[in-house]
Amino acid sequence: MTDAEVDAKVRELLGKMSIEEKVGQMTQINLNVVLKGGYNNMDGTIDPEALRKALVDYKVGSLLNAINHAYSVEKWHQIITAIQDVATKQTPNKIPVLYGIDAIHGVTFTSNSTLFPQNIGIGATRNVELSRLAGEITAKETRASGIRWNFAPVLDVGRQPLWPRFPETYGEDVYLVTQLGVASIIGMEGTDKNLNRVDRVASCMKHYIGYSLPLSGKDRTPSYIPERVLREYFLPPFTAAVKAGSSTIMINSSEINGVPVHASKYLLTDVLRGELGFKGLAVSDWEDVIRLHTKHKIAQTPKEAVKLAVNAGIDMSMVPHDYSFFEYLVELVKEGAVSQARIDEAVGRILALKFRTGLFINAYPEKDATKNFGLAEYKTAALEAARESITLLKNNDNILPLAKGKKVLVTGPAAKSITALNGSWSYTWQGNEAKYYPDTTAYIFNAIKAKNTGGTTLYAKGSEFDKEADAKKAVELAKSVDYVVVCIGEDAYAESPGVIDELDLPEAQQKLVASLYEAGKPVVIVLVEGRPRIIRKIEGGAKGIINAYIPGSQGHNAIAEVLFGDVNPSGKLPFSYPRFSGDIIPYDHKYSDRVTELAPGQMGENGYKPQWPFGYGLSYTKFEYSNLKVSSPTLKGNGSIKVTVDVKNAGSKAGKEAVELYTRDHFASITPSWERLRKFKKISLAPGQTQTVEFELNKSDLAFVGMDDKTFITEPGAFDVIIGGQKASFNYED
Repeated sequence: MTDAEVDAKVRELLGKMSIEEKVGQMTQINLNVVLKGGYNNMDGTIDPEALRKALVDYKVGSLLNAINHAYSVEKWHQIITAIQDVATKQTPNKIPVLYGIDAIHGVTFTSNSTLFPQNIGIGATRNVELSRLAGEITAKETRASGIRWNFAPVLDVGRQPLWPRFPETYGEDVYLVTQLGVASIIGMEGTDKNLNRVDRVASCMKHYIGYSLPLSGKDRTPSYIPERVLREYFLPPFTAAVKAGSSTIMINSSEINGVPVHASKYLLTDVLRGELGFKGLAVSDWEDVIRLHTKHKIAQTPKEAVKLAVNAGIDMSMVPHDYSFFEYLVELVKEGAVSQARIDEAVGRILALKFRTGLFINAYPEKDATKNFGLAEYKTAALEAARESITLLKNNDNILPLAKGKKVLVTGPAAKSITALNGSWSYTWQGNEAKYYPDTTAYIFNAIKAKNTGGTTLYAKGSEFDKEADAKKAVELAKSVDYVVVCIGEDAYAESPGVIDELDLPEAQQKLVASLYEAGKPVVIVLVEGRPRIIRKIEGGAKGIINAYIPGSQGHNAIAEVLFGDVNPSGKLPFSYPRFSGDIIPYDHKYSDRVTELAPGQMGENGYKPQWPFGYGLSYTKFEYSNLKVSSPTLKGNGSIKVTVDVKNAGSKAGKEAVELYTRDHFASITPSWERLRKFKKISLAPGQTQTVEFELNKSDLAFVGMDDKTFITEPGAFDVIIGGQKASFNYED
């Protein structure tokens, strides 16, 4: 269906609808509202009277979520069928319901779905194709469940590691987030944007905008972001996602500089619609319209909150528990406080998406879509994503890979925790209920035991995530083994329940690791965490350290493969791993961030001192960079230059390497960053093989937001290009 055909159908349908029907389309409620027993429901049984009240009496146009735990594909089909039976057969204009779901790293709320590494791990892969493939598989399994709208991907740039949604980001760099986020969108929606296909879903870029930089680090708390920083570091992923054709957008739950984004006409209309040209559906986040009254205190009444949000540019309210939004908005339209034109604009976008996703053709679960669920190749893709995400941070004396056939102790709270391996949005909202996982024994310990052929693999818990346990037993066992593998980090959490007051790894885990060193055997740390928990006090005693992030359903196998050398690690840190909790500085800091005055007239460059820098990651082989060349000493106007570098695998193992190109602006009217990531490519090299890697740069790759706090500019002057420790220079001329 062409855009013109969709527009014509939307106009025709709008002409038939009452105010109440239109406002109902803008209302989204949670599934619990129409289930027997509400939040106490455990089996997804619909309450027919409650469903009729929602769809017939209040004309509700959208539902979301699963209640308490994931459902089977069959149960989802029953739920969706019951909903669409009422919507398409018992309402005046037979408008189908648009169902939405959070499928963040795979299909969260469908049993036996494929779960990929959380986005922070995808960021470590530096593999755009893997991000696209994860989006594609997620789309297929979401559509197979009967659902056509996915609230993903997260395009927030992760620059506050305390933030509990940090693991849902692709990292601290805007270019990295943009590339991987857009790839995920293309995976879900395709390049032709034919959402009527049974392997596609509508994506939802979120959370527009500035959500990921709360001053306190707590979820849904205020951000203070200058306009220039907002536009240079937080807006570009959304700009690119709009250009890539993402169908919907979800709004930041919090506020920026004292203005809740849900009430900002400047951000929701002037910037999003006027500047970015977004034409799709803008949906609120959870309960965020009424919170303009109850939390942000800018609306004196709930009714005023509805007026502010809708007039600012919210098309659909995730209410989600009652019909207050509907009632207030109907009153506001009849009073003239919200115009009919604004309602038609919002409802037009909602209806257009329903036409584009094929709901008016067939609102029910599709048999052909169901065939795309749970295919064997999905597990392979999840395993490859986990493999490429794992980042080798330390390997003293080449302790890794471990020799097979030895005696190994596996300990730590993550050693037998499937919830830690998968994290949030894993069969439940928090992801912390192991009983809902398909394989409740997919542990790191079991995978190591299976890999350690001919050897002995022992286990002791050692500690809980946040309190001491049987550390003495672990230490006693450690004295008798060849290697100790201690698995530490974080258990699963999502959103506000994941709030922490300090970034340090909990003391119980640090005590366990310190006590294991006393056994005198080589200790390898496996970090299973979504945030960079500070381990400065225990890092020194470890022979080896790998960061597995939150690696998903195949993470246990990937970790064991890396530990024993079946897979050569190739992950690169997608964030700066801090050494101190009071020293959170991103890699693209300013020159003045790193320069410190040690004494009068004595300057030093010790301002950026992370435990490990952004982009860091070791390998079991050795990559050598040479012959960095720039095709011309001058980049002129709208032209481009080519940058080439030779990368050689000088070791004895095949390996993958993320080749990263950084630039450094010597001088600028706005203080320049120390360096900025501009391009990256993931390559694979056999031992002894050399590959020439080529990049192309133009002036937009060097641009920054200028003095007007709005416009990207590139100023004439000298630039360095840096790849793998090699450096070359060129000049830009207008």
